[in-house]
Amino acid sequence: MSGPFDALRAQLLSAASSLASGPAVLPEILAGIVDDVGHALREPLEIFPVCHHSPASALAMARRLREKQPKVIYLELCEDMAPLLAELHNCRLPVALQAFASELDGFPPESAPLSVIAPITEASAEYQAIAYALRTPGVELVLVDRSTDHVFQWQPLSPPPAHAPEEDDDLHGDAVGVEIGDLRPRFAELEEHLLHHGRVRHWSEWWDQYVEQPLAGADYDTYRQVMVLVGSLFRRLAPHDSERYATDEDRERYMWTRIRAHLAATGTDRADCLYICGAFHAASRVAEAGSDPSAPDFAITPRTATKWLYGLIPSSNSAIEAQFGLAQGSVSIATATWQKSLTSMRLVPFRLGGKPAKLPVPAPGSTATVDDRLSGYLSGPVTLHGLDEEELRGWCVDIVRLARRNGYLASTADAIAVFETSVLLAGMRGRARPTPYDFQDAAVTCIEKDAVPGRRDVRRLCEILLGGDRIGQVGYDALPPLARDVYDRLAPLGLNLEQRTMKRALLDLAAQPELAACSQLLWMLRYLLPDQTVRPIMGSRRLGEKHIQESWDLDLGRNQRALIELGYEGVTVEQVLEQRLRRDAWAPDASAAKALTAVEHSLLFLQSPRLTEELGARAVELLAAERTVDDAPLVLRRIRRLLSYYRSSAPVLPAWCERFVVAGYAHYCTLLPTAFVEEETGVRQVGAMLGFLFGMESLALSLGCDRTQLDLAIRQSHPEAPAKIALLWAARHQLGALPLSDLRVRLDDLLGNPLVVPAFPQYVSGFVQALEPVPRLAPFVVETLSKAFARLPDRVLLPWLPTLITTLRDQAGELVPLLTREAGRTFPATLAGLDGWTPPWEAKPPAASEAVAAAAPRPAVTAFLAAHPAATNAVAALLGHTGEWTTAPARPAADAAALAGGDREAAATLLSAYPETATAVMTLIGR
Repeated sequence: MSGPFDALRAQLLSAASSLASGPAVLPEILAGIVDDVGHALREPLEIFPVCHHSPASALAMARRLREKQPKVIYLELCEDMAPLLAELHNCRLPVALQAFASELDGFPPESAPLSVIAPITEASAEYQAIAYALRTPGVELVLVDRSTDHVFQWQPLSPPPAHAPEEDDDLHGDAVGVEIGDLRPRFAELEEHLLHHGRVRHWSEWWDQYVEQPLAGADYDTYRQVMVLVGSLFRRLAPHDSERYATDEDRERYMWTRIRAHLAATGTDRADCLYICGAFHAASRVAEAGSDPSAPDFAITPRTATKWLYGLIPSSNSAIEAQFGLAQGSVSIATATWQKSLTSMRLVPFRLGGKPAKLPVPAPGSTATVDDRLSGYLSGPVTLHGLDEEELRGWCVDIVRLARRNGYLASTADAIAVFETSVLLAGMRGRARPTPYDFQDAAVTCIEKDAVPGRRDVRRLCEILLGGDRIGQVGYDALPPLARDVYDRLAPLGLNLEQRTMKRALLDLAAQPELAACSQLLWMLRYLLPDQTVRPIMGSRRLGEKHIQESWDLDLGRNQRALIELGYEGVTVEQVLEQRLRRDAWAPDASAAKALTAVEHSLLFLQSPRLTEELGARAVELLAAERTVDDAPLVLRRIRRLLSYYRSSAPVLPAWCERFVVAGYAHYCTLLPTAFVEEETGVRQVGAMLGFLFGMESLALSLGCDRTQLDLAIRQSHPEAPAKIALLWAARHQLGALPLSDLRVRLDDLLGNPLVVPAFPQYVSGFVQALEPVPRLAPFVVETLSKAFARLPDRVLLPWLPTLITTLRDQAGELVPLLTREAGRTFPATLAGLDGWTPPWEAKPPAASEAVAAAAPRPAVTAFLAAHPAATNAVAALLGHTGEWTTAPARPAADAAALAGGDREAAATLLSAYPETATAVMTLIGR
């Protein structure tokens, strides 16, 4: 049976036979691609092949839609994204359709969240079809590609690769990209051959020069046949045993099954339909392909129970390039080519918004033909466009102006050099007219004389010049309810938060109390959104604090995607925040420290007693179930902060706080002996445990705990590490089992033992950590550090100093002020006082006889206190001591007279010699 492409097939086979050194499969491939073109054109349902983000495809689409005016359009796009298309008229392109799921059912939980995006630009065939269908009455748009759920069913799930995106390249995040018309050689040797002989650097440049430019002005039949031919060639050269190829064939079966089902359900005439798909899929020869009702259907698997959320997010040219591995600047160049082609062809594209486009009456011959247009296209000379000096001159002037704005010392001479270099590069690459790629290379060569950190490079400036910094925006009406609620609640600030510029918000809460609600919302957004979105300049949010003025930097316009994805989690910010706090507290890796953090955040942001009580109860459960003490420092710091807040703001402690202290006291007493011995448990963790036990001891005992638990835990602890031994000594000193004098003797013995001297810094580190549970040891720690600096040899001291500094900075930063204050009280404040200064721990004690004489009570003083017992009894009661007065022996009359006269001189002398006791008494009675 003869066909319109028989002559072309014979010509290609003759050329293949003349290549004696060619591969044996070459004739089969050449004949096959011609047959694929004929097969696609014979399909009763017209197939429109496209390439993603191709101006040539968009131009051909706009012209074809006006000629054919189809009643039904089948589009290669995820079928469950159809409801989003109606919201595109509220957006400024480019934007991306997104499907998002954070709670998975049927997929591995560790792969959450899952996201699929489909970018839409004006210079694309799919946007022209969408705009035509939505703005033309009586036209139905049917999406026929696999659903987003099937996207992940058909591909392995793996964590996204780490990358460092620049500027707006990360607008899509870690989403999986879905594009219409992925047309790139999957045969590496073919792509390398094309780039080498085409004298270009990357595939996008080859495609623009040899496909885009020639097809931009071609008629529809030529465009259609060439695109199917290219798609067939790449399809036949792709590895057929790859997983990607199998997935592509399943997608084709899926789409044709959906098309046949729609045709059968609606009874639509295939002549009134148009099927838009990638050129790769247009050349499909799978058994399920075709609109013939007798073709077998593809068994479509059901979707999982995962709940998918849908929305629109802003996109950009650079984000699309990064998402799909396109050459930097290729989408920007395509956009510039699209705009220029519209002007030169005087073509009015389809756009959403405004008045519907006026369509001409369909011509009788609007049906696509199957005449051979390939032979003439392939054998004819390449159309060479002449040099457009005005366009190139405008680029050169604008790039120099833009470079000067960005810190380059560019001048008119550079503009002339860029012009001449562009023409030179085009000539060297066999082009009569410089392309934007030639212009980019010329600008980099002539202007980029040095690289300055933090400054945009010239290649990026060329992209901006051609529209590369164009970033889409989702309109207010297309935003999810949460995002609209945020904009409404921040309206009293009087700022246009939809603009892509940083906004400074000044809140005077004393003069404008109504802005307190805005402040509360901003703090919640600060917690939920990325750091650069909402950033406080002045003001903070801590328990018990209240600020009268705040200053904020708001960048919601450039971080609209984060706000939109937040709207997928709930209707209001408060709802999302409560869900996240619950999720953190009940997560599989939740700990008592994380639950306490959630409690604190609930107090700061939500003021929900019910939620706080639930989170606090969860913290008690987690603490009792923990078998390690890794988070002991965090637990101690957070429960202290919460207790201080409640004691200052509530009459009584919440029930969960009391249960937490009781559970923590018993929990840490149980784990203390093991923590002292285990090498995996650090000194800081043991110090935090002791800090909890000693710091919460009075509250725990009042709630029914027994101090015997702590005594037994200390007695059962037998550490071997020097730092932990120091902690144990400090704990015993706090319990009264080790006096300070004995502790000082032990350290002196360590310094005098040459075998122990190398390990002495570890003892010092342990005593530094002991300041957490025993802060009254601060003078002793200062003394120990002083002795270490004075007596340790340099071979031990110098290597230890960096460790001491890093330890203090990382693990005991809050203890440094305590040590500093104690050192200030211990050491002289002036240089002159240092010469005659003697350390307190080296001062000679008074002679034994003098000490006994000074300490011996005088009879007159004893009699004076016995005659007035009320003051002494009050002091004893404050100290927790109850006793009885002994009966004094009878005294001579002279002594009684002296007592009656009041030997106040002796009492005054005694109190002057020992003022500490009198000072302590005054402190106890509050004077």
